[in-house]
Amino acid sequence: MPSSFDIIGSREGAIAVVEIPRELAHRKREIGEAIMKLHKNVRLVLAKVSGREGVFRVRQYEVIAGSGSTEVVHKEHGYRLKLDVTKVYFSPREATERMRVARQVRAGETVMVFFAGVGPYAFAILKVQPSVDKIIAIEINPEAYRYMVENVRLNKAQGKIIPVLGDVREKAKEWYGLCDRVVMPLPKGAYLFLDYAYLCLKPQGGYIHFYYWAPEDRLYLDAYRYLERHAYLHSYAIRLLDARVVSPYAPRVYKVALDVEAIPQH
Repeated sequence: MPSSFDIIGSREGAIAVVEIPRELAHRKREIGEAIMKLHKNVRLVLAKVSGREGVFRVRQYEVIAGSGSTEVVHKEHGYRLKLDVTKVYFSPREATERMRVARQVRAGETVMVFFAGVGPYAFAILKVQPSVDKIIAIEINPEAYRYMVENVRLNKAQGKIIPVLGDVREKAKEWYGLCDRVVMPLPKGAYLFLDYAYLCLKPQGGYIHFYYWAPEDRLYLDAYRYLERHAYLHSYAIRLLDARVVSPYAPRVYKVALDVEAIPQH
């Protein structure tokens, strides 16, 4: 059996997502049934058929065991996230990373979350720091946005989390100069949106949480240079607060996170 797989959903009915090695493809049904036997709360097992595709970052899946809807309610750290794993991007493995970012948010802050998905970063922040002023969460996938709106209701977060449907490049404009902190949880291509992140920060500066896929021999170098270059273009200097490996992505390639403070240079 594959040694690791994701379980998304709660005790009432979860979905397991597994990657079947090519040499075991002929035994996928057995693998699916074994997972269900091991985890009694799993009612459906999906095998990954493709990588993440398109601007919405969703995969193709095949049902290899069980039955029923691909919609679940996933619980982590005291908040609930309703989602359909076949229609939205969501990684249960990053719950710890979400809480790490959330613990840095201070009372009264206005926080911007780019590429917000169904809202996991927004809800993590609100859980840890209920005295946040507001969290603006921008998402381009209509299905993910619909679930985020539902999750705001589910978690009684009205007035605190503001879901926004659309492209960051268009929708962030309404909050230029108004945010204390910007979270950018998209490792592929987030650097293309750094200008918008700096534009969202208040004139007195703020914080950016930036994610990047990096080769082992340049773990943080390229990501830091992107942050520094765009900071300079917007009259900021940056101070590195933290740099860490979030997870392996491919052989000798890792998802990394950099937290920086942007300091205005007048």
